[in-house]
Amino acid sequence: MHGLRVIIGEPDELQRSELKKLLHALGQVVIGEADDGLGTLKMIRRLTPDLVFISLSPAMKDGEHVAHIIEDERLCPVILLLERGIRHGYGSRTADTLIPYLIKPVQETALQPVIDLAVSRYREVVKLEKEIKKLKNTLETRKVVEKAKGLLMRNLGINEEEAFRRMQKQSMNKRMSVKAVAEAIIVTYDV
Repeated sequence: MHGLRVIIGEPDELQRSELKKLLHALGQVVIGEADDGLGTLKMIRRLTPDLVFISLSPAMKDGEHVAHIIEDERLCPVILLLERGIRHGYGSRTADTLIPYLIKPVQETALQPVIDLAVSRYREVVKLEKEIKKLKNTLETRKVVEKAKGLLMRNLGINEEEAFRRMQKQSMNKRMSVKAVAEAIIVTYDV
């Protein structure tokens, strides 16, 4: 996974500089740097990076909160940068998060595997959320179509096959989805 557009949210300029060098050596492009959580979040919303590193340190108290906002809103993959010794205190939400982390100073050998992990997890979560949304939409469509078929059957005295055929025909004639036709039928008959 090369050529990712990266933002670094780290209050320590030396740490930012070192991480930036490591990222460049791996072929990543650092498109922005910030020294606080809010600045990092604003930069992410403006520049839409492929990956963000954000520090969780005493100097950047809002780092974990901002990381969870990034994760919850699916803005991009995120990797936490933890001070040595803070790892045990990390995670007011560790049970419900998948945010990977690196211990500072970041070791070159650990960087690429964690980047790969963060990006692949992010992509998998986004893919699963799309599938869930599609399944929910399919289920909702089925419920609406079944209700509309029932109304047509009751009000027109036709069988289920004929009710569905009429909805399909109306869908093609009006160039509307079957769900939209079913919703119109429900509005018409379900008084």
